[in-house]
Amino acid sequence: MSLGAAEDDSASEIHIPADIDWHMLDKSKFFILGAALFSGVSTVLYPAVVLKTRQQVSPIPISSLKMSFSVMRHEGVRGFYRGFGTSLMGTIPARALYLGALEVTKSGVGSATIRFGFSDTTAVAIANAAAGLSSAMAAQLVWTPIDVVSQRLMVQGCCKNLLPNVNCRYSNGIDAFRKILYSDGPRGLYRGFGISMVAHAPCNAVWWTSYSMANRFISEGIGCYTTKRDEVGVLPGCGVRPISMSMLGVQGVSAAIASGISALVTMPLDTIKTRLQVLDGEENGRRKPLTIMQTVRNLVKEGGFSACYRGLGPRWASMSFSATTMVTTYEFLKLISAKNQECLTS
Repeated sequence: MSLGAAEDDSASEIHIPADIDWHMLDKSKFFILGAALFSGVSTVLYPAVVLKTRQQVSPIPISSLKMSFSVMRHEGVRGFYRGFGTSLMGTIPARALYLGALEVTKSGVGSATIRFGFSDTTAVAIANAAAGLSSAMAAQLVWTPIDVVSQRLMVQGCCKNLLPNVNCRYSNGIDAFRKILYSDGPRGLYRGFGISMVAHAPCNAVWWTSYSMANRFISEGIGCYTTKRDEVGVLPGCGVRPISMSMLGVQGVSAAIASGISALVTMPLDTIKTRLQVLDGEENGRRKPLTIMQTVRNLVKEGGFSACYRGLGPRWASMSFSATTMVTTYEFLKLISAKNQECLTS
């Protein structure tokens, strides 16, 4: 990944695509095409998110297969897309904030670290960590309220059969938004915001750092093979190489590796966050939001530490597939959004 400095010899030998910095992008095309591409990916992955969420709030362990059969039997295909409209509407502005913060931070921090004399490898790691941190923080401002509403819609339907501790009372996203705001005020829409920041911001920083390092490591490992199979060089006056199938494969594998690590490390925090956003406690006959400690105690009481990993299978599959498709889509999006389109044709 080039951050304004000359690329090293290994990068030239393996023909990796030079990074397209923020100033090189057509911003309107970047955000409009990005919204369309990522919305398509979200549509495919949404059923896994529904399964994961329902498993996390269940008081007893339920396998993904049993949960899937139950949803299909009682709700049909529609059950796998409960809350999807709300989620999609929130994803568009959240993704715009995410991508904008990611690119601006990566470009700015990368250039600064190069000026301070860091090596290209170190600069890449620092820039990706900072970009991952800032983009997650920016996106959570929009995403947390959407997450609260959509997750409550997700767990409805089969709650009478498998989720008896969930109070089903919303007819749609607008109804859920209005009732949460009425009963809990604005704070109700930001339930779990603190733990979301704790879980997602550092996780995002680790993900992007791990991805960039894995990408570079794998690319260097197959450098000789790639050189023999791909003799395409830098296009004149451009600095951007056409993306190859081999590099798409490298990016996909790197994303899957980073996602597997992130899913394992952050699963307990994600489970706690989901329960905080979806479930209520009861005190003196009145329903009230659970605290973090109450949520942890309930989880430990229900199944010990392993209860924190309910829904790990769907989450791991969702994160791995999502990351693989997202990062290749992201790299492709940057290529087709470059201002100088001559760089994209050979």
